[in-house]
Amino acid sequence: MQISVLFVCLGNICRSPTAEAVFRHLVRQEGLEDKILIDSAGTGDWHVGEPPHHGTRKKLDEMSISYEGLRARQFKAEDVERFTYIIGMDDNNIADMKSIYNRHAAGIERSTRNLDTCLRRFVDFIPGTTYTKVPDPWYTGDFDETYRLISSGCRHLLTLIKQEHGL
Repeated sequence: MQISVLFVCLGNICRSPTAEAVFRHLVRQEGLEDKILIDSAGTGDWHVGEPPHHGTRKKLDEMSISYEGLRARQFKAEDVERFTYIIGMDDNNIADMKSIYNRHAAGIERSTRNLDTCLRRFVDFIPGTTYTKVPDPWYTGDFDETYRLISSGCRHLLTLIKQEHGL
């Protein structure tokens, strides 16, 4: 069984593509790219098809982390059935995903998965943080802090996945 991780923010050009790129980098370093599928999405559709924000690209370039091929897409109800872990950058993203799922899931075959257990907050993977959300650099302009939080959370998420799945 392939493990799959979906990172979700509002527009899929800042936080979630940063998490996708950082997590792909970590998974590649561990040699687990054939075992873990990684993607990102946004709850909004404003940036569909666009590459990550220039501030995101600049920070990832500084850290020598590839974002090649990343393009914004919108979260779909079917994602709940496709992904093992769905991780929202803030509580609004999680609420929006639940709303999208509940509005559009009628046409898909639903599993017995509990929606509340597959949707997780990204900050819950950052030990000792006082943050309740990953700040959106679209508004704050602080791509360094966003990267710092995402880098920490991705490392801890990978450790958890390895433990839970015996990797």
